[in-house]
Amino acid sequence: MTLDETYQLGYLIKTHGLRGQIVAHFDVDDVAAYTKLKTVYLTLAGAPTKLVEHHIEKVQPQSGNKVLLKLRGIDRIEEAEPLRGSQLHLPLAALPELEEDQFYFHDVIGFTVVDENMGPLGTVENFYELPQQDMLAMSYQGQEVLIPVVDELISHADHAKKEIYVNLPDGLLDVYLKPSTRQQDEAE
Repeated sequence: MTLDETYQLGYLIKTHGLRGQIVAHFDVDDVAAYTKLKTVYLTLAGAPTKLVEHHIEKVQPQSGNKVLLKLRGIDRIEEAEPLRGSQLHLPLAALPELEEDQFYFHDVIGFTVVDENMGPLGTVENFYELPQQDMLAMSYQGQEVLIPVVDELISHADHAKKEIYVNLPDGLLDVYLKPSTRQQDEAE
């Protein structure tokens, strides 16, 4: 399995106790949905593109998005310590099914962004997962434009047409295209 055939589930934070348990962060909405997980793939710090398969003995939810993991064959703190900071990956096939108008970020990279009023605008280049909220990065007239990923602005994706539909507020594009008063003053 290659890295391109997986998605990042989370990462290992620190060891817990002396028997090889590891605290992990799962980047998911419902940690409890992953308590029956049997296998996970790790990318180690020294080899970030190589996946190492590990079988899971136990997943125990903790507070927030943290879980306590027990990996088979990792029975001592000395064996768990080198795994700290590793990313946790699962096969793309393990992603939960979404409703028809929903999408995963990685699925819509390269889609055309279509505004309800202005029509086609640009192409989805990336997504930024920021602490405040997720942002869609679109290439528009040579500029990167960030669109908050909220239901009020992004309505749905059409996978067959490779389009994502938005309803941008007035002036959002102008913020990126028109120089600020400060930039105008500096130019003069």
